[in-house]
Amino acid sequence: MPVPTAYLSECARATAPGESRFRIRTRIAPARAARIIALDERAEGVAHRLAGRAWNNARFYANRSPGGVDASGGAVLLRELDGPPAPLERVLTDTDVVVVLATEDGGWATAAAIGRHCGRNGITTAGVVLGDGFEAGDAIAALRPYARVLLLSADESDVFELLTALRV
Repeated sequence: MPVPTAYLSECARATAPGESRFRIRTRIAPARAARIIALDERAEGVAHRLAGRAWNNARFYANRSPGGVDASGGAVLLRELDGPPAPLERVLTDTDVVVVLATEDGGWATAAAIGRHCGRNGITTAGVVLGDGFEAGDAIAALRPYARVLLLSADESDVFELLTALRV
């Protein structure tokens, strides 16, 4: 049985009128520019469903180039959902956070290129592998050195929760 005390708890003291001057009253700013990149067709379906929700300056992309590289040899190309292709460097310019979605290994080369670029430029990177993870082992390995968050999940709603937690 707890013993009654004359002292206020930390929570009680924090809500006292005298402490109100220390409270932060401004809203936490959302991420300035988030990019969500789907590496394969099933992940692109998830991205389409997520893109239909209200986000703060988030843009959704798909990896549709064979092997994730331009046919002329080198630059990784991404395509904004229902939009034209763009080189990775342009897509990630002025970006704060990148979330990579995968359901299989088809986009492992793109995942590695995204990770390297984000690592060099100090962009927070998160990876979400949907499914049981066995089909995307190479994508996981490509993201592991760069991703601050690497989530393996069978539940698509976890992607929504991650984006919300990142203030996308």
